[in-house]
Amino acid sequence: MIISASRRTDIPAFFGSWFFQRIKEGFVYVRNPMNINQISKIELSPDNVECIVFWTKNPDKNFIDNLRTLDDKGYKYYFQFTLTPYNQNVEHNLLPKEKIMDTFFSLSDKIGKEKVIWRYDPILITGDISVDSHIELFDFYSKKISPYTNKCIISFLDLYPKINKRLLKNNIKTLTDQQILDIAKNIREVSNKLNLKIESCCEDIDLSSFDIKHGHCIDGELINSITGKRYSFNKDKTQRQICGCITSIDIGAYNTCRNGCQYCYANWLERVTSLNENYDDKNPLLCSKVANNDKISNRIIKKCDLLENELFN
Repeated sequence: MIISASRRTDIPAFFGSWFFQRIKEGFVYVRNPMNINQISKIELSPDNVECIVFWTKNPDKNFIDNLRTLDDKGYKYYFQFTLTPYNQNVEHNLLPKEKIMDTFFSLSDKIGKEKVIWRYDPILITGDISVDSHIELFDFYSKKISPYTNKCIISFLDLYPKINKRLLKNNIKTLTDQQILDIAKNIREVSNKLNLKIESCCEDIDLSSFDIKHGHCIDGELINSITGKRYSFNKDKTQRQICGCITSIDIGAYNTCRNGCQYCYANWLERVTSLNENYDDKNPLLCSKVANNDKISNRIIKKCDLLENELFN
């Protein structure tokens, strides 16, 4: 079983104490976002979890310090770490980029550069950031970050109906196909000089002419490398067809992230305060409480098929 923590919220930034309490107790409750009264109980023992994939824009220092807990228990993990050039008009609550980069560097030094994937996404246009700005800024960030990672994943802003009004209000725009190609071409040129692998995330447009392939954010090949084993993985059928991710279980909750990014598909409510008021790091549910009409069931999850018992690293 692969745990995604989380596409729905920033657990390493805001809910670290909750996460490590779940690890301590060995299970987590997750609401079905399509049926909120349906709750799954998911076992989190090291025997059940092949790998944990963390998604974050700036992990809390205590979270990073507590990674030794995972190491001691035998968990394997890696990070999808987003760092973009937008100001606080777009990413309301993020720290200055210099501080976030320092965290990126220290995390990479602690766990290894192969376990920290840089996400430069989503790429979008604002009143302050143009196509030319992205070209210049990607060059700037890449030179600083490339010694601390092997890969950068890029994506371009998608229009989700629930957030379109918010995007218009903040003058946030998508790119034309030609603008995407122009940026991709320059990103590839910069990354070639720095030996930085580039992949795209859920992009319909073909970027193969720039040697940018469709990526696998939850990546079976990387997981095999990190675990030192050969597992057989299936494509995640709950994601879009173009998505290359393998099957995982997400343990987050929508409308709980406090980063305040205006382009975020996981926060469509104007305020997340009401949900965060329910946050209790001792509660098996994230930012929620079990109600009388909720139904809790054990989610039986098949372990990933192991092709070879011997370590190959």
